[in-house]
Amino acid sequence: MKKEEDNNIEEMQDEESQETTQTSEDSAIEDLKAQLKQEREKSDEYYDHLKRNMAEFDNFKKRISKEKDMMYNTISADLVSNLLPILDNFEKALNAQTEDESYKQGMMMIYTQFQDTLKNIGVEEIEALNKTFDPNFHEAVMHVEDENYGEKEVTDVLRKGYKIGDKIIRHAMVKVAN
Repeated sequence: MKKEEDNNIEEMQDEESQETTQTSEDSAIEDLKAQLKQEREKSDEYYDHLKRNMAEFDNFKKRISKEKDMMYNTISADLVSNLLPILDNFEKALNAQTEDESYKQGMMMIYTQFQDTLKNIGVEEIEALNKTFDPNFHEAVMHVEDENYGEKEVTDVLRKGYKIGDKIIRHAMVKVAN
């Protein structure tokens, strides 16, 4: 009987020990799950932070590139605006009468080279003759009534206009009909 009682006590102790072990294992699993949840939240926070930083950096690169292009166009426009009177004088010199054809041909070569250089940096002449007057590109200094032309049509270009990209360097000075 004593053996039976001892066996029963041992069985009860084994059951209690198993329950205690099970409870401590469950507690450890819950702790690990809580830690895992915290680490996932940290990981998600770091990932969101990384994505925001990458987007900010991408926006920064785009902004810098745009600013660089604008600065290039502004500097080029300033330089070209200082050169345009020289170009105008070249055109006047080419239209002057001279008997020395080799001189005129040399002047024409220099003028062509000057125009090519301007084109290479993105300078374009503003088309005006026989176009509809546009105050964004043209500066009207004369007005003429002539039924041979349409309304607000440019009849004569008194001074050429130039632009670089979308930036106007100098408006075309024009005569407008009707």
